[in-house]
Amino acid sequence: MLQWFNEAPKWEHEEDRIVITTAPKSDFWRKTHYGFIRDNGHFYYQPVTGDFTVDVKVSGQYNCLYDQAGLMVRVDESCWLKCGIEYVDGVQNVSAVVTRDFSDWSILPLPDNPASIWLRLARRKEAIEIQYSLDGENYRMYRLTHLTLSETVNVGLMCATPDGEGFTVTFEGYKVRSL
Repeated sequence: MLQWFNEAPKWEHEEDRIVITTAPKSDFWRKTHYGFIRDNGHFYYQPVTGDFTVDVKVSGQYNCLYDQAGLMVRVDESCWLKCGIEYVDGVQNVSAVVTRDFSDWSILPLPDNPASIWLRLARRKEAIEIQYSLDGENYRMYRLTHLTLSETVNVGLMCATPDGEGFTVTFEGYKVRSL
């Protein structure tokens, strides 16, 4: 059963489709470069123990700088990872932010601002591997990281609008499997 951390102002969950409209000025970020902490992005999640994979298809109406949507793994406000699409200067980028008190950020521009992206995240012991696909079949790894040794973490869907007035994102086929 999924639950909310910072419930979105508008959302619906029907079968394997979840549509969320973000609140303005929402984000997850800690300290690095900008000097502020934001922990008011939207996270629709479930606790997961042990090793797992999580998959989802993401389709967003990105229109403002830093609009973002994807997956999140979270222990608490200072230990989390978010990954997916982040919209920067009119371009959809595959993005990953790993936070252990301070946030880092990596992006990879995607060709032609695709209508959808598929994400796959796998946790094996201390490692988390993040992959993306443009067709739902052929996945490429774009990040491997350590996040935490905690046995149980919160896993789910993340979206935020740091600078804009909000946007709508559709998540399809969200599935968590134990390894």
